[in-house]
Amino acid sequence: MATEYATRVELKAQLGIEADDTSRDTLLDKALKSASRGIDRATGRRFWLDDVATTRTYRLPGRIVREADGDVLLVDDIGAAAGLVVETGSGSSFAAFTGYETSPDNAIADGFPVTGLLRVNGSWGTSTTRVRITAQFGWPAVPDDVSEACLIQASRLFKRKDSPEGVMGSSEWGVVRLSRRDPDVWNLLEPYVLPGFG
Repeated sequence: MATEYATRVELKAQLGIEADDTSRDTLLDKALKSASRGIDRATGRRFWLDDVATTRTYRLPGRIVREADGDVLLVDDIGAAAGLVVETGSGSSFAAFTGYETSPDNAIADGFPVTGLLRVNGSWGTSTTRVRITAQFGWPAVPDDVSEACLIQASRLFKRKDSPEGVMGSSEWGVVRLSRRDPDVWNLLEPYVLPGFG
């Protein structure tokens, strides 16, 4: 499964490297992978979609938001509605549960993940209740902003070998110290950061 947010072909085009030049492919791939994982850490989420549904179990404390029409259980990003199974219970005893709606409304159709499950006019249970969810976690598709941020950061990481100790020089500008965080990358990623991250 490819978990990078941009391709080697796109990065070569960004850097002005000929498509048939394979001499730096290993370095380019490393830069793409590092940039992608850096985006995951900075935002607190990942943007690729699982190939198959996996199961995760949630405890209720700290994950419930009370709204006028019921309780919303906050879940990890769910990127596909197909195969979504919700069960409630505890220990090894779980039963299928269908009295919920995905939140936000129309998220997957709009290219965003489901981030909550609304228990319509009710609650999810007590502090000992567990909710088990089987789904394809991640995003329906990598957002364009995330792909662009990945390309900018990967370009920066690739060129880092030419700027020892974070200092880059040119005859036109002299010596310049590179900033810790690229402002363009951060502006692209900021809307995707989960609360408590970044």
